[in-house]
Amino acid sequence: MDFTYSETQQSIIEAIKLLMKDFDDDYWRTCDKEGTFPHQFYDAIAKGGWLGIAMPQQYGGSNLGISEASVLMQTISESGGGMSAASSIHMNIFGPHPIVVHGTEEQRTRWLPPLIQGKEKCCFGVTEPDAGLDTGSITTKAEKTEGGYIITGQKIWTSTAQIADKIMILVRTTPKEECEKNIDGLTLFYTDFDRSKIEVIEIDKMGRAAVDSNQIFIDGLEVPEDDRIGEENKGFYYLLDSLNPERILIAAEALGIGRSALNRAVDYATNRIIFDRPIGKNQSIQHPLAENWVELEAAELLILKAAFQYDNGENSGGLANAAKYFAAEAAFKAANQAVMTLGGMGYAKDFHVERLLRESMIPRLAPVSAQMVLNYISERILGLPKSY
Repeated sequence: MDFTYSETQQSIIEAIKLLMKDFDDDYWRTCDKEGTFPHQFYDAIAKGGWLGIAMPQQYGGSNLGISEASVLMQTISESGGGMSAASSIHMNIFGPHPIVVHGTEEQRTRWLPPLIQGKEKCCFGVTEPDAGLDTGSITTKAEKTEGGYIITGQKIWTSTAQIADKIMILVRTTPKEECEKNIDGLTLFYTDFDRSKIEVIEIDKMGRAAVDSNQIFIDGLEVPEDDRIGEENKGFYYLLDSLNPERILIAAEALGIGRSALNRAVDYATNRIIFDRPIGKNQSIQHPLAENWVELEAAELLILKAAFQYDNGENSGGLANAAKYFAAEAAFKAANQAVMTLGGMGYAKDFHVERLLRESMIPRLAPVSAQMVLNYISERILGLPKSY
């Protein structure tokens, strides 16, 4: 097996490192402090054509795989942008996949180029306050009308809804009690984010203030039938096409945070002199950082193998979930250790590791909890009985 980056992957790394020089630590600290979306960064990524890295060429994309997209997102995150940078473009990388696989040619032609060019931003409406990870229990509904649907309900943790032009939304079109499975009867739409029918309330949260998270309330949103993806009542199954690549990308973003934090800790430990010697001489400082390095290297191998499986049409569910779980834990440990290595200065915003620690919580919580990942592996990989 060859673990070296391909020529294409290496060129992605070099190009993104060069691009990220225009967006230093102070840029991301300001975005985080002021809670402002990183529009300049987003525009630079769009201008470089990176938003379409995994999209088909005929719509303006590069037609590369999740392996290359993972390299892209890891490099962006590792540059110091963390989740503030990665989350601002994350939806563009994996979100349109149901459109590519299940949309009509007319829909792909209409929707994909503006996303790839950065002319339109999209948010994702799946999670609901009373459903959480139990997607089959969502209650936002779409009622059939002549030529379309009317959607009513609410969603929560809808990122970028403050600035979105479009929404990909999963709603119920057949009552749950009439379905054989609770995940049946759900339909997927991609439609205009009509703010006259959608109220957006931002959630004040622990980290990643640069990219908004919201609760949205939908009252009578009119959606034409042409904005439905695929068949009615099969929307959940269409979403499955984007779940594994999303987990792999989240893992790559977490890996980037972990490596950024570790590099900062090593640099500080090498240069911080106490009692006439660098603190990095002490094994109590060295060993935890060495352990972080081992875990981050292991996380990268999981990501590489999961992405390889996905790009080659193999079932990547187990490794995609494993990569997400392990990389998130490794990133959190590395960020936490970076704060501890810097001591009091680790708590200071000027050194940026506290921001990375706050943002490292996101991959542990979303898009699926660590416990649900372990449930998946227990049941689907190990064959153990379902526990819930």
